[in-house]
Amino acid sequence: MMRESINPHSVADTLQYGFSQAVVVSGGHRVYLSGQVGIDAHEVLAGPDIATQTRTALDNIDTILRGVGGCLADVVMLRLNVAECARYEQESVIGVLRERFPASPPATSWTVVRGLAEPEWLIELVAEAVIREVLPGEETA
Repeated sequence: MMRESINPHSVADTLQYGFSQAVVVSGGHRVYLSGQVGIDAHEVLAGPDIATQTRTALDNIDTILRGVGGCLADVVMLRLNVAECARYEQESVIGVLRERFPASPPATSWTVVRGLAEPEWLIELVAEAVIREVLPGEETA
């Protein structure tokens, strides 16, 4: 699979915020994930703050992708739905994105929503990934 982050100098520098302007991918299998929030496998909220919830949602995405032969680095598009009550906590989310995607981050879209399915949920992440096709006889990393 070929993956290239596109960040022209003629547009805003979004790498500082933890995402790319665009990602070009060829080859591999596309995976579309349902929205993930900051709860664990037992549906327990990871914490009351948006940074903790973002980390847990990304952990969930990584776990799901590992189940189909991928990982968080295979995410090419990330949609963030941020609850209205947390709209000004963007720096915390940016910090987590920069931590989890230190190189070649995915393209993103941020939307502020009135609320999510549960009032304590502050963020929902919807991911698209492209997982490299493993050829017969080739080992995965």
